Amino acid sequence: MQKISYIFFMIILGIQTAHSSNDSTLVLSFDTYMDIVKTHHPVSKQAELQIRKGDAGLQSSRGGFDPELITDIGQKYYEGSQYYSLVNAGLKIPTWMGIEIQAGYEQNQGLYLNPENTTPTDGLMYAGISIPVGQGLFIDKRRAELQKAKNFQEISALEQLIMLNDLLYESGKAYWEWFIAHGKLLVFEEAYELAEDRYLAVKRGAALGDLPPIDTLEAGIQLQNRALSLQQARLDFENTTEMLSLYLWVDGIVPLETSEGTIPVSKDSITDYSLEGGLLSELDTFIANHPELQQYQFKVEQMEIDKRLKKEQLKPVVNLKYNALSKPVNGNPFASYNTNNYTWGLEFSFPVFLRKERGNVKLADLKIQDAEFELKTKQAGIETKTNMALNLWNTTIEQINLYNQTVRDYYGLLDGERKMFNAGESSLFMVNSRETGYIQAQLKLIELIAKNRKAKLAANFALGLLAD
Repeated sequence: MQKISYIFFMIILGIQTAHSSNDSTLVLSFDTYMDIVKTHHPVSKQAELQIRKGDAGLQSSRGGFDPELITDIGQKYYEGSQYYSLVNAGLKIPTWMGIEIQAGYEQNQGLYLNPENTTPTDGLMYAGISIPVGQGLFIDKRRAELQKAKNFQEISALEQLIMLNDLLYESGKAYWEWFIAHGKLLVFEEAYELAEDRYLAVKRGAALGDLPPIDTLEAGIQLQNRALSLQQARLDFENTTEMLSLYLWVDGIVPLETSEGTIPVSKDSITDYSLEGGLLSELDTFIANHPELQQYQFKVEQMEIDKRLKKEQLKPVVNLKYNALSKPVNGNPFASYNTNNYTWGLEFSFPVFLRKERGNVKLADLKIQDAEFELKTKQAGIETKTNMALNLWNTTIEQINLYNQTVRDYYGLLDGERKMFNAGESSLFMVNSRETGYIQAQLKLIELIAKNRKAKLAANFALGLLAD
C-alpha cells in the first residue's frame, strides 16, 4: 500500500478533524467511509462495467437488424473465352416484423450462360420482400436476441447494485469491528492509567506503613494484567485498521493506508439506535424490489423468450418471396416497369415427428419451473434474513438502554468502593473487583452498540438497499 500523508488523506477523503487534546486526530465517520468505498473502491469501478456490458450487448443484438450490403460475383474464363460472368449486388433490410426487404442489380453474360440467368444487356434491377408466414411470423432468433439483450441490460444494472451491496456490507462490518477495537483500546488505556496510579499510591502507602506490603504485590499484578490487556487492545486496533484500509482507495487505482491518528466515531456520538419507521412500513415493497429477486425475474423472462422461440419451431417453415423486375433505361429503373415482370418463390419444410422441437419446448418449461422455484426460495431466504436482522436490531436497542444504566451502576459501585478504600474501610481487592466489573460493563456496551449498528447494516443488506 502507498503511504498517504496526513494532509493529503484529510483533503482527498474529506474526513473531519476532531478538535480534542490531540490536534492530529481525524474522525472518520461511518457515512463518509461508506461514501469513499462506494465511490473509489475497485469493486465499485468493476460494478460500473456491468452497465457498459449491458449496453454493449444491446448494441450487438440490434446489429441483427442492420441493413446488409451483398455482392456475389462469379466468372469463368477458359482458352480465351468467357464462359460466364454472374454479377449480383444489392441491399437487404431485415425488419422487426420478420419481413426482409431487398433490392439489387443483376447483370449476367457469357458464351455458356445458363438460360435462367439471362439478363438484358444493361442488366436487371429487382426489389421485393421475403415474408415468413409460418415459422418466424411472430418471433425469430433476431427478435428473441434483441428482447433478451434488453433484459440483460436490466440484469446488468441490477448486477451492479448487487455487487455494491455486497461490497458495502463487508466494508461496513470492517468499520464496526474497527469501532469495537478502538473503543476497547480507550477503555484499557484508561484502566492501565488507573492501575498505574494506584500501584504508585499503594507503593507509597506501604513505604509509609499505612498499607500492608502485600497490597503492593496485588497492585503490581493488577498493573501487569492491565498492561497485557492494553497490548492486546492495541494489536486488535492496528489489525482492524489494516483491514479497514483494504476498502480505502483513490479512484480504484491507489490503495490507501489509514493516516496515523484516524479514529472511528465515539460511542457517545451515536445517540439514535431505533428502527427506521420507513423501513418497517415499506418492508414488503423493499423485498419485492430486491435487486436479486428482480434479477431472477428478468432471467425467467429470458427463459420465456427462449420458450416462445422454441414453440415457434413447432410450426412449418413457409417463406414467400416476391421480387419485381425492371430493366433500367437511361439509368431510370422504372422506365420499363411492368407488373408482369417478377419472380416469386415458396419455401416449405416441416419435420414429420417434431421430436426434437417438442423435446426442446419441454426442456424450456422445466427450466422455467426450476427458476421459479429458485426465485421463491431466494425470496424466502431474503425475508428470513431481513426478519432476523430486524429482530437483532430491535433487541439490541433494549439491551443498549439497559446496559447504559448497568454501566452507570457499576461506576457508582466503583466510586463508592474507592471512597471507602481511601477512608480505610475497604480493601484493594474489592476496589480491583469493582473496577474489573466496570471495565467489563464498558466493553459489553461497546459490543452491543456495534452489534446494533451491524444489525442495521445487515437489515439494509438483506433488503438490497446499501447501494441506493
